[in-house]
Amino acid sequence: MTTRCTWDSVDAYLLRVLYTLLTEGSVSRTARRLNQSQPAISTALRRLRELTGDPLLVRNGNTMTPTERGAALLEPARQALASIESIVVAQTRFNPAASRRVFNVATPDYLDPALLGRILARFHELAPQAQIVFHSFSPAQDYAGALADGRLDVVIGNWPQPPEQLRLTPLFDEEVMCMMRESHPLAGRPLTMKNYLEAEHLAPTPYSVGQRGVIDLHLARERLKRNVVAWVPYFSMAPYMLLESDMLFSCPRSFAEHYARCLPLALARAPIEYPPMAFYLLWHDRAHYAEECRWFREQIVAVSRQTQRGNNRALPETPTERRLPAAMM
Repeated sequence: MTTRCTWDSVDAYLLRVLYTLLTEGSVSRTARRLNQSQPAISTALRRLRELTGDPLLVRNGNTMTPTERGAALLEPARQALASIESIVVAQTRFNPAASRRVFNVATPDYLDPALLGRILARFHELAPQAQIVFHSFSPAQDYAGALADGRLDVVIGNWPQPPEQLRLTPLFDEEVMCMMRESHPLAGRPLTMKNYLEAEHLAPTPYSVGQRGVIDLHLARERLKRNVVAWVPYFSMAPYMLLESDMLFSCPRSFAEHYARCLPLALARAPIEYPPMAFYLLWHDRAHYAEECRWFREQIVAVSRQTQRGNNRALPETPTERRLPAAMM
């Protein structure tokens, strides 16, 4: 009685034996080529004959000749093995110098512009034909969905609870600094708690009505309140607005230092011990094993870590994926 051949009856080993028998026309040569014993190959051939209901190979003198059915299976077997190999064999090594890929990364506007410039410079040096697109990012956006469907490759930011389905690695921590114009009455001397709370403050616009940022949430837990007199939707607007007023603006240190180098602004440490802002790199499982995406993440991590070493706030050289609480401005 002939055994019916079903899709789950044939494994990669049987396919390899079938293809080699059909091309070699010999059990002994097939055994040597596959580093198997002759009895093992004979057993596999018997199994193949049972599954297909055909001899597959018949003796012709000292050799074996494929039957009509056997000859017809040669090309399908070759294609099946090629498909299996494409699944299990590692993909071709990514060559950034020859790549024309477009990489998409979302960042908040309070990230240090100089850091983005250094990321871009390294990227362009190593992948001169590829492109990088920076997208705006806020917690109100569906960044998890954009990572899942490939619209984004990575997201840089800080947030309280990243989605569980996303991978994460820490980049750096930022302390909160106060920024003001150079001629501000409080410039040039340490801020006291009283001066800080009574001063006029510029704050980032909340993402939703009634929501408070991490600064005001922390102050509320300490039963304190600052004097916020204006709200700004974009961090990059704040430094220029400070030049025309006596307001203070609390922001990440690297952001403050960048604009203090470019504009007549003064910096001061906050008299309140705010929790550090922890920045992370996020990506989805769909891009975790892709060679080009891994290379892209490595460049961002390398530049971020190098920048932090230069600021004497280094993190470990080897990134470790973990999930930590973070603060969102």
